[in-house]
Amino acid sequence: MERMNHFAQGTEAAAGDDPARQLLDAVRTSGPTALAELLGDQGFLLVELATQPSGLFSPASGSSSQYSDVLRRLHEQRAAMDALEMRCIVALADAFREEDRATADADAAQEPDAVEALEETERRAERAAIRDVSMRTRRSPALAGRTLSSARRLVESMPVMLRAVAKGQLSEGAARSTAASVAALTPARREQVDALLGDRLAPLDGCGTEQWRGEVAAAIAESDPEGEARRHAHARQGRSVSVRRGEHGMAVVSARLPAMDAMKIRKRLSLEAERLRASGDRRGHQQIQADSFVASLLGLEDGIDRTDLDLGVIITDRALLNPGCGDLAQIEGYGPITAEAVRAEVEDGLRALTHGAEESLGTDTAAAKLALRRLYTHPTTGELVAVESIGRVFPKALARFIRWRDMTCRGPFCNAPIRHADHIKPHAAGGHTCLDNGQGLCAFCNDKEEQTAAVEREPDSSGHRVTWTSRTGATRGTGPVALTSPLVEAATVDRTAGPAAEPATSPTTPPAAERAPDHAADQGHDQADDGDPPHVADPPGQHDLPHGDDPHGVDEQLPRDST
Repeated sequence: MERMNHFAQGTEAAAGDDPARQLLDAVRTSGPTALAELLGDQGFLLVELATQPSGLFSPASGSSSQYSDVLRRLHEQRAAMDALEMRCIVALADAFREEDRATADADAAQEPDAVEALEETERRAERAAIRDVSMRTRRSPALAGRTLSSARRLVESMPVMLRAVAKGQLSEGAARSTAASVAALTPARREQVDALLGDRLAPLDGCGTEQWRGEVAAAIAESDPEGEARRHAHARQGRSVSVRRGEHGMAVVSARLPAMDAMKIRKRLSLEAERLRASGDRRGHQQIQADSFVASLLGLEDGIDRTDLDLGVIITDRALLNPGCGDLAQIEGYGPITAEAVRAEVEDGLRALTHGAEESLGTDTAAAKLALRRLYTHPTTGELVAVESIGRVFPKALARFIRWRDMTCRGPFCNAPIRHADHIKPHAAGGHTCLDNGQGLCAFCNDKEEQTAAVEREPDSSGHRVTWTSRTGATRGTGPVALTSPLVEAATVDRTAGPAAEPATSPTTPPAAERAPDHAADQGHDQADDGDPPHVADPPGQHDLPHGDDPHGVDEQLPRDST
């Protein structure tokens, strides 16, 4: 704290002899720089205690009540930090807006005919703020956008909830969910909801998340009962389905649906599970529900037409033929999966075709066959090799190559599916249409020239590394998915063969199951939202990050792959 002493000079008369009050007044007077220094000093202290505690956390150092008191203080500090971060995020966005307005006014003074619309200036500033928040806090751009939207509502219209967060009475996640719920309300209505919920904080001190959401819904209905039908109609426009990566080759499918439809689906699956269990099926209740869900959607039940869909799977020849090699496979739009899961899928399809099951598949026999394509990887980085084109638009084969190489959006911390093949160095600035200058991006990140100070390929890196630099100087590097493990490569490449040795290669791409070619287009930016409940979404509001394609600044969209 010694670095802060000079900020406290001149404040003793106003604050008396209380050092904490002197420091508080000094930080308020000195501005963001003083606050950053204070947090830096405190952060250094806490990091040292966490990483090098010495005997601080040994059983002999304290009693259970003492450690419980430390835990209480940590919770209080974390709560205060959450509220402080909300205010800082809003202030950052406002600062970007003022800076961009000043720049636009200066440009307009010199070129009156080239005045930019105020809405466009503010939109660019908002997206730049979202990008900076994403890179500073390691959030995905989508989560950063929703965080900014929620923080703005809390700061501008919900002071009671913001104070509850700061005092540890309400978690940051619950506050963000509450702010998302009131997105469709006017600021005046939000203030009413804020007051109603503030009165309920004490009785709801120990409530769970579901009870709290019920209270939020009741407060919204009480503040604006006439708008309930309108809000429901608006919320229905946000119907969506998303897929999140699970563990050990599993995934979580989430659907945002009207409540009645969702409960009907749940009841139908539950009744089917009970019926099968009563008839002797020994699978668990949840297992039967999951299997019935899959069978219904993929057309495996009687009365529903079978649907075969295209799904790209990349797997090395070693993993396909040898289950013990240790390589992982990659599913397009999902990421790594155990090779054994792919092997089982391939074996099932081949077994059906080689044991006289062609007639049982009927007209779907040809569609059920697996298509294998041979791809080649770099011997050291594991990345797919390059091809080049002189055109501006990435050819279909090259765009597919980029999608296979990058798997998900290459924007820092972004988890969204790839929607566009982007020139790292823009084509208008002399960038070539080649794999080396290409990267897969979602619609939001493809507006990178407006959001960042620079996005550049790292020329000295052994792989395809790209450095993103925000307008405030934050830098983050991103790279593609390595399709083969360097440890496995080290064991398989003949290092004595010299430069002419053939690189370790040939991951193949069997569509082991089928999926519609536009499946990635329908998955929003909400994948892997840092542990948020999958059914919590922020309805579109005044400050919300737009979902779906944004035509502004789009390079080109990936062509549909029907193979």
